[in-house]
Amino acid sequence: MDEKFWKDHYVLLNKDEENELEIFGYKVQGYRKALCIAGCILSCGVLLLLFYWKPEWDVWANCIPCSLEEADVVLLRTTDEFQRCIRKKVTWIDLSTLGLPEGNKTDSPLVADKDSVINRAVMKSQLKIRCIQVQKIRYIWDFSVKEFKKVGSLEDSNTCHNIHHKFGDGLTRAEQKMRQLVCGPNAIEVEIHPIWKLLFKEILNPFYVFQAFTLTLWLSQGYIEYSVAIIILSIISIGLTVYDLRQQSTKLHDLVKAHNKVEVRVCTKNEGCKKLESRYLVPGDMFLLDGKKFPLPCDAVLIDGSCIVNEGMLTGESIPVTKTSLPLTESLMPWKTHSMEDYRRHVLFCGTEVIQAKPTGRGPVRAVVLQTGFNTAKGDLVRSILYPKPVNFKLYRDAFKFIIGLSLIGILGLIYTACVFTYHKKPVAEVVTMALLLLTSPVPPAIPAALTTGIVYAQRRLKKKKIFCISPQRINICGQINLVCFDKTGTLTEDGLDLWGVIPSEGSRFQKTHRFPSSTPLPWGPVCGAMASCHSLVVLDEKMQGDPLDLKMFEATHWEIEDCSTAQDGAGTLDACIVRPGPKANAAPVEGIAILHQFPFSSALQRMSVVTQQIGKEQYDLYMKGAPETVTSFCRQETVPANFVKELKTYTSQGFRVIALAHKELNPGEDADVRNLKREEAESDLTFLGLLVMENRLKRETEPVLRELAAARIRSVLVTGDNLQTAVTVARSAGLVHRASRVIVIEANEPEGSTPASLSWQLAEDGKTSAAGPSEICINHEEKVILEGETCNYHFAMDGKTYQIITKHFYSLLPKILLNGTVFARMSPAQKSSLVEEFQKLNYYVGMCGDGANDCGALKVAHAGISLSELEASVASPFTSQIPNIQCVPELIREGRAALVASFAVVKYLTLYGLIQFFGTALLFWQLQIFGNYQYFIQDIVITLLICLTMSLTEAYPKLAPYRPPGQLISPPLLLSIVLNMCFTVVMQACGFLLVKQQPWYAEVASHRHCFTGNQTQNSTSPGGNSTTSSVNSSVLSYEGTTLWPLSSINCIIMAFVFSKGKPFRKPIYTNYVFSVLLALQLGICLFLFFADIDAVYSGMQFLCTPVIWRVYVLLMLLVTFCVSFFTEDVILQNKHLWLLLKSSFGFQSNSQYRKWQRKLQKDPNWPPLNAKDFAAKNTNEIYVNPIYEPKAGAEG
Repeated sequence: MDEKFWKDHYVLLNKDEENELEIFGYKVQGYRKALCIAGCILSCGVLLLLFYWKPEWDVWANCIPCSLEEADVVLLRTTDEFQRCIRKKVTWIDLSTLGLPEGNKTDSPLVADKDSVINRAVMKSQLKIRCIQVQKIRYIWDFSVKEFKKVGSLEDSNTCHNIHHKFGDGLTRAEQKMRQLVCGPNAIEVEIHPIWKLLFKEILNPFYVFQAFTLTLWLSQGYIEYSVAIIILSIISIGLTVYDLRQQSTKLHDLVKAHNKVEVRVCTKNEGCKKLESRYLVPGDMFLLDGKKFPLPCDAVLIDGSCIVNEGMLTGESIPVTKTSLPLTESLMPWKTHSMEDYRRHVLFCGTEVIQAKPTGRGPVRAVVLQTGFNTAKGDLVRSILYPKPVNFKLYRDAFKFIIGLSLIGILGLIYTACVFTYHKKPVAEVVTMALLLLTSPVPPAIPAALTTGIVYAQRRLKKKKIFCISPQRINICGQINLVCFDKTGTLTEDGLDLWGVIPSEGSRFQKTHRFPSSTPLPWGPVCGAMASCHSLVVLDEKMQGDPLDLKMFEATHWEIEDCSTAQDGAGTLDACIVRPGPKANAAPVEGIAILHQFPFSSALQRMSVVTQQIGKEQYDLYMKGAPETVTSFCRQETVPANFVKELKTYTSQGFRVIALAHKELNPGEDADVRNLKREEAESDLTFLGLLVMENRLKRETEPVLRELAAARIRSVLVTGDNLQTAVTVARSAGLVHRASRVIVIEANEPEGSTPASLSWQLAEDGKTSAAGPSEICINHEEKVILEGETCNYHFAMDGKTYQIITKHFYSLLPKILLNGTVFARMSPAQKSSLVEEFQKLNYYVGMCGDGANDCGALKVAHAGISLSELEASVASPFTSQIPNIQCVPELIREGRAALVASFAVVKYLTLYGLIQFFGTALLFWQLQIFGNYQYFIQDIVITLLICLTMSLTEAYPKLAPYRPPGQLISPPLLLSIVLNMCFTVVMQACGFLLVKQQPWYAEVASHRHCFTGNQTQNSTSPGGNSTTSSVNSSVLSYEGTTLWPLSSINCIIMAFVFSKGKPFRKPIYTNYVFSVLLALQLGICLFLFFADIDAVYSGMQFLCTPVIWRVYVLLMLLVTFCVSFFTEDVILQNKHLWLLLKSSFGFQSNSQYRKWQRKLQKDPNWPPLNAKDFAAKNTNEIYVNPIYEPKAGAEG
């Protein structure tokens, strides 16, 4: 395939996005399709089934590769490690149905917005558009760039000016119809799948297909009872799965149903405004917002007025957020770039609720539709549930490899059986049946179902502990977690903040601290003005609502807030909020303050500002509050006290949260509108007012939980949006950083002019120690064997800005830093997600615990995201805890470890069970014999099936062990366990098989089934003496079969007991009462059937009577096997110290990336650097920009 053809044949869809896909073009060939149809008919549908399982085979068989422009079929492949394929048909959208005027077939654009992809996608001659629909998103073919482009969104290339002028008056009726046809309805529709479809999909699962084949075989051999039992269990299993899937789709359907039926006032160009159902909205539509509560049916950008919105659905915090209109500027930059990271303050997201709309003097609140349907924020959330990221866990891959390995043993059995039965000149039908019977014997069809039961039990136990799970496959992964990232506010510390005090600043000096609560109210002055007005509080339903920090700050002033009213200024009436001194407030020379305009807070900017006016005065004021470092950068330096840094450290080092306040008098001019003020101009040359000190206490559960994780050698990392010094202090007081450990603060600077980016390493000061020299941080190489969570003697701390510079200019240092990086402060939501991904690249299994506010991205990306929020945002997180503290983390890890160990035990047991049965059957096949119907029934149903259903009921051990269970099925201890126990079984079965032949009472073809008086079996006649025995009886009735059945059946019970390991990950076996009683009953049944000298039992079980002494010998063989297996499993294979000794003796070292880096750093005498400065190499190829997930959150952590 030449380069030009390949370029046309293949392209990346959604490049650098989370849902990136490779797309290949194909054209259906008639003769190929005909051959495939013939193949499907001749193979009785087997080929069709293969095509269903492997869509790429379907495409390769039916089509030939071609350019994407000519393709009528496309093959989509994910770019992750799973490389999953999807087949999609290219369809056409016919625009001629719109009755467009003839002129539109010329070169004039069909859509007024010349930049719209629709104009570049229309085949002008036929008025058609090629499109594909992938995971609910529609893509159309762009002829200019020869790629499929997403529709349903307004182009990001639009400038602020374009959005106001192109779409400010609405779209024309013709353009609305055109966009409706191309973009599809603005609906988030979740189909409730019909039961027959779910049933069909479940039955076509490879596991059930294999089971159907096995059952057909068994039924043909007359194993009616066993087959019926398996069929009933399969029907129950399929029924439960289908019911569960149906319930999930119904719940999701009900969750989004109301979204599609919202009434909106839409404005059409030259036609005015009218009410319309939201499903008819298209990108570019302009709609009006009145004062009522209004659920947003699309993503929209505010172009006039302001709104207060509840974004709880997205962020997990029901805190009102103020949205402002997009500025009308002549800037040529795209509108998102112009607004920088803070563009979200202009966007109303789908699924959120407008609580209050505030119009300006110019008219009603107006917004332009940005995105519709599944392109919206809510649509994206629903899509993440409908199409979850597949869980990459070695257990499932290893289980598949295991089944392949067992299938190979089955193939050997098939060859062996064919040779034996052919040698004895048996009919072909019998040879084929028996060969297929042995082929299916070593592969227990219950493996997938048994793995699921363990997860279901763990999920049920978690539910009792108020931890809910929407992705059950991740429970097993939780057993491997060795690093947990914690958010600070609301997670490690209490949600609410208590106001500790305010430290005013005057004449560039800090004044006396005013403590809260205090008998003396706060005196009037700029500080009081700032605290009374610089917030985003609103009165809703006669109740003050807003950020907890704002509430505490405002309540401390004893002022009162009125509902929004109008205030007069030179520009006319303004919608404003009024705050007035309350009865308990200090006397103030002002009647009140009107808050005229707000520059809202955002995590990216770390500040907020308000423009206010004292009632009855012409003077305007601007107040700012935010992160101290940020606020002082906007202040005139002469107003900032010289000891500002020292004073700030005094409080942050004690764990206080510190907010800075600043003020400026504004003179916008008589006719100026304060809403048109540019933020950059307004927020400059401020006067520093002082510091607001807030107390954020640790939750009482935090310390013991972190101690428990450290004891289990699970690393804990603090990732917060708060100040670095505060974060370090919280880390110390919570026990994340050991008292004796040192904290090295890393600080980075962007390149400036000819100076490259730099990185400095300084020892953090704390109250007890002064800056130490390098000698105090030296590492003792003998003691430095760092395991997960083990307290090391140094920790790195940095802020978000430094983290971003390191990922961009010092990427080679990032793995070294992350090995001991414990505190990450001032991290934006995007940086939190990036950090989790970087830890995962080092082969850490990462858990993330947050309150859901600005952690949505990180919760989604982590192996196990645990949200402490119950709001809809927690949908993004696999786990949600109703108890809002971090106790859920060790609980989840405990249950994950127990579920993982249970899964391994079940797989090992089922493998042994299949192989025990396989070798027993193979030995009998040697002399053309087989186990009886009821003999198989007891082994398969009474023993194995019940064991699989109850083995995983054992609960998790209450104490976390300081090591993890094995994460791989294909690992030396587990493989050795299976191989050795299989060897013991083969030896035991072979001994039984050969020794029974040596007994004096043995006969090849038995003439007596019954036991005579005194239990003495009489010698049978010569082998050929009994010609009346039926063919079935002659193939079942044998002394070998009677001996091998108890050896096989009781051995299955022995294996179940031996593999049900208790400590250190699960409680002892006797605590699982159901399982323990069941094993005892099964053993009793087997012994009764073997020892009962009852004709009816012998007849039903198709046994021959043997002397009691022989039966005792059989029991002794089983007892020896039990002792050897138990000793091997418990004393040798489960001996952690022995394996560590073997590993060190053979020089085995872990291949995990973080282990490799740890070994490298142990040999590096210059690590960690201290009191040093590094510079990025110029023109380096190492510069790296991390593709960061853009989260739906914006609050501080």
